[in-house]
Amino acid sequence: MSTVLITVNGPDRPGLTGVLFTALSAHRVEVLDIDQAVIRGALTLGVLVRTPGDPEALQEHVEQAMASVGTTVRVAIDPPGADQRRSATHALVVLGRPLQARAIGALARALGEAGVNIETIRRVADYPVTGLELSVTARDDDVLRLSVARVAAAEGVDIAVQRAGLARRAKRLIVFDVDSTLITGEVIDLLAERTGTGAEVERITAAAMRGELDFAESLRRRVAMLAGLDAAVLDEVAAELELTPGARTTIRTLKRLGYRCGIVSGGFTQVARHLVDELDLDFVAANTLEVVDGRLTGGLVGDVVDRPGKARALERFAAASGVPLDQTVAVGDGANDIDMLTTAGLGVAFNAKPIVADAADTALNQPFLDPVLFILGITRDEVEAADAAEGRLRRVPLAAPAGR
Repeated sequence: MSTVLITVNGPDRPGLTGVLFTALSAHRVEVLDIDQAVIRGALTLGVLVRTPGDPEALQEHVEQAMASVGTTVRVAIDPPGADQRRSATHALVVLGRPLQARAIGALARALGEAGVNIETIRRVADYPVTGLELSVTARDDDVLRLSVARVAAAEGVDIAVQRAGLARRAKRLIVFDVDSTLITGEVIDLLAERTGTGAEVERITAAAMRGELDFAESLRRRVAMLAGLDAAVLDEVAAELELTPGARTTIRTLKRLGYRCGIVSGGFTQVARHLVDELDLDFVAANTLEVVDGRLTGGLVGDVVDRPGKARALERFAAASGVPLDQTVAVGDGANDIDMLTTAGLGVAFNAKPIVADAADTALNQPFLDPVLFILGITRDEVEAADAAEGRLRRVPLAAPAGR
């Protein structure tokens, strides 16, 4: 018995694979492995077979058959490594806008130097970022992550590292922070503009998100500055909120897949409820502003949803949904999200400060939420096929990245 590796290259058209397998069937071969890819109309097809007959006769037959349809073919008899099984240990998702060849080259070199082998590469996105997924085999998880982190920092790309296997595809629940994650601004800053205290509140907010101030205390200080504000302003601000690009697509896609989706916010329930209704969310945890006689008192009602409170909210949501924590995802940007990010099975730091990115499993530094889908192994083609089936498919023209 001989093992034969056949590699076919050429312009793609219907029937080519059939031509190859018709030739192979005449030799009673057993198919061991197969891979096919088409990039912009160019076909690459690899087939590994075992033959009980004359491998050289098989080679001649295959070469004649594929030449008749205008393709080139390489045949290797008993190639080294033919008995090795694919055994990827990790999935790497590389995201860039644009994704330059230099970055891919740097990553490939770094992986090689770390003794990491690339098993497969596939495109997962061409909009709003370019994304590639690499299945790799690594002996040391820490060495892999360190090598990848250095490339990401040097090349200005995002690279998510996850263990390969069923666990990666078993996520069932996701929670998002609201301010500067699900929406583009900070709700309390918008409210403070109505009271003339915007600059001071914004300063305190920024320090709290960097972890320089205790979140609960900083929240109380900021809320106190809203005393006397007409409660009707809460609805006005809610109507002005701008969702982060990709937020609707991300939540719509995950809900199609059966995910439970929620928000866990250090902001305010009176505003968050609008997002729950707009996005058809399943869960909300946020702080409640005290209102007396139609005006804010400058105080809060109930416990503060702070850094540990956010983690507890995720735990409650997961328990109520019957979802183990290792099957949950959390996305956030501030220091008060750290406990939530580390509690979730996958914590994603979104355009976050270094203290948050270092604590999370992976970091995204893109102005879109869609890449969360790509990290979870969902491709842009799959998203758009589902949208097209519902008549929702559209691509919003994107401005060129800064500096381009």
